[in-house]
Amino acid sequence: MRRLLMLNGPNLNRLGKREPSIYGAETLEDIVADLKELAHSYGFQLDAYQSNHEGDLIDQLQEADEKYQGIVFNPGAYTHTSIAIRDAISSISVPVVEVHISNVHQREEFRHTSMLAPVCRGQVVGLGTMGYRLAALAFLEETKKG
Repeated sequence: MRRLLMLNGPNLNRLGKREPSIYGAETLEDIVADLKELAHSYGFQLDAYQSNHEGDLIDQLQEADEKYQGIVFNPGAYTHTSIAIRDAISSISVPVVEVHISNVHQREEFRHTSMLAPVCRGQVVGLGTMGYRLAALAFLEETKKG
C-alpha cells in the first residue's frame, strides 16, 4: 500500500489548547483523523507521529526513506533553528512539504526564516489546519496523475 507520513514537532500536541487565537480549536487528533480519511480515499495509508524532541523527528525522517511517497511535516519552532533536521531532510529521497498553521511571515521576526524550506518540495503557511490537507493533496493528486 502507498503511504504518507505526517510529522509534527514540538508543542503541536497542545493544539486546541495552545493559543487558540493563533492555532485554532482543532486538536492534533482531529487533524490526524481528517488526513487519515483523506489518504484512505486515495488508497493511501497515513502514519502520524508527533514529538517534542528533535532527535526523534530526525529518526522518523531517516526511517521514512523509501517507505513513503511523501511527508507532511509541521516542524514547529524547529523550522527556524534546526540544521540537523534540515540535514536529515536533505539525506532522504522522500519529498517533504513543510506546513505551518499560522502565517509565520506575519509573526515575530525570528519566525520569518525557515531553515528547512530550501530542502523541502514546498511550504504551506497561514491557511490554518487546511494546510495539512493541501500538503497531503499535493502528494495524493500527484500519484493519481502518475
